[in-house]
Amino acid sequence: MIGVFDSGVGGMTVARALEAAMPDRGIVYFGDLARTPYGSKSAETIIRYSLENSRFLLDQGARMLVIACNSASSVAAAAVRAEFDVPVFEVIEPAVARAVAVAGNGRIGVIGTRATVASGVYEKKIRAAAPGAKVFSVPCPLLVPLVEEGWLSRRETRMILRRYLAPLKRKQVDAIVLGCTHYPLLADEIRARAGKRVTVIDSSLEVAAVVAAYLRDHPGFAATIGGRPGRYHVSDTTPAAAQIAKMIFGREINLEKVRTP
Repeated sequence: MIGVFDSGVGGMTVARALEAAMPDRGIVYFGDLARTPYGSKSAETIIRYSLENSRFLLDQGARMLVIACNSASSVAAAAVRAEFDVPVFEVIEPAVARAVAVAGNGRIGVIGTRATVASGVYEKKIRAAAPGAKVFSVPCPLLVPLVEEGWLSRRETRMILRRYLAPLKRKQVDAIVLGCTHYPLLADEIRARAGKRVTVIDSSLEVAAVVAAYLRDHPGFAATIGGRPGRYHVSDTTPAAAQIAKMIFGREINLEKVRTP
C-alpha cells in the first residue's frame, strides 16, 4: 500500500490525487488532527511527529511513503528517508518542478504555513532550478484552521485570502504554488483573487504524477504495493473533518480514530 500522512485532513487531497492517478493501488492514510497544525511547531517537533507517523503507516502495511504536508516535507523528509528503507516522496519538489516549467525565470509566488515559509525551502529549490527566477513567499497561518473548520467559502475566509494574496498581486507573479496540501480546498477562491493570468499550482496533483511515474519505472516494486481498499486513520475526529473528507472524495469516508502514534 501507499502510506500518506499529513497534519490533518488537507493531505487527503494528495490521497485523492493518488487514487485518481492509480485506482488499482491501495492507500493507507494518517491525519494527525490531534496535533494539527504542524506549521506552528518547531523543526524538532515536526521531525518527531513525522517519524512517528511514518512508523505507524509502515506498521499498517505501507511499502512506500508520501509526506502530504509541506511543513513536514520542508524539515523532516531527510530524517524520514534516513530512518526508513522505503521510497519516500514529498510534495515540495514536484510543485517546484511545475512552477519552473510554467514560469521559468519569471515571478513565482509561494503561500504556505509559517514553518514552510521560514524554512526557505521553496526559494532554494526554485532558484537552484531556475537561477533567474524571482520568488515571493507569504506565510498564511490562518488558512489551515479555516480549512479544518470547513470554512471554505465563508466571507471571513475570502477576506483573509484577499489580504494574504495582495502582496503577490502587487508583485505581478506568473504562478502561485499552494505550499500546503490543505490549500487545494481553497483553490477556486485563490484563483478568483489571484487573477486569470496566474497559474495556481496544486502540489497534490504534481506529487501523484511523480509517484505514478516511479511505479511505472519500477514494475517489480509496483507489484508489491497491492490494491486493497483505502484505509483512513486520524488521531482525532470532528464533524468538520468528516464533512471535508466527504467533499474531497465525493463519497463517505470512514475516518478511523487511533491513538496518536
